[in-house]
Order: sequence, then C-alpha cells, then structure tokens
Amino acid sequence: MKIEFRKVPQIAKDFDLKINSVKFCGTFGKISSKLVDIKSSINGDIEIQCCKCGSNFIKIFDENINFLISDGIYSLNDKRDLDKIVIEIDNNLIDFEEILQGELESFKSDYHICNTCLKDNSTIDLKY
Repeated sequence: MKIEFRKVPQIAKDFDLKINSVKFCGTFGKISSKLVDIKSSINGDIEIQCCKCGSNFIKIFDENINFLISDGIYSLNDKRDLDKIVIEIDNNLIDFEEILQGELESFKSDYHICNTCLKDNSTIDLKY
C-alpha cells in the first residue's frame, strides 16, 4: 500500500496490510505539513536464524510500534518524538510495505537463539 504524502488526511485513518504470515495494521494521520504519525502493531510468525547453531526456527513477532514519517530531513522539535522511529522520505510517497519489510529485516538481523541452544549452556569456542 502506497499513499502520496499530500493525500494523507488530518484525521487518523485505518490501514491493514498482510505479507506472508505477518500482519501490519494501525492508524496514520498528518500531524503537520511535513509529518505523518503512524501508530501500528506488527504480529505474526517469522522464520529467523539462530546465532549460535545457524539453524532456522520460527519466532513470534508481536510489537506495537510508533513511526514518524517526515517529508524530507527531520529535525527533533519535540522530546515526545523520542519514542518513535523516524523515517525520512524524499519522494513524497509513503510505502507501508517498505516500512514493514524494513522492520522485519531489522528484527531478523538481531541475535536470536533457538530453544535447543537455550537449553545447552555450553559456549562456542571460535578459533581464529
């Protein structure tokens, strides 16, 4: 789902998007001529890789995330914005699929340990 920045309404509007088994939904609305506020939740199962043994496993992703979309370069004007993820766009187009993909890739790039490795307390010795 894509929407032009200038077409974002002042009154919050609902959105709902699903990619594979992950659901991205919430509300979005313009809070100034250059800022859009997105209040969302991302829920679903994600296949990730264990950082210890390298095997793939499924982990449940369940997060409430607030975004602030800036039309151009963003400057922190309000301390209340510190708890939001700021995304700067320069093509006047808000792409909700791209936002979701970015959050999923960020989650996948973190260090995750599978249940098997959690039960095994041994450490891995790397030889260089």
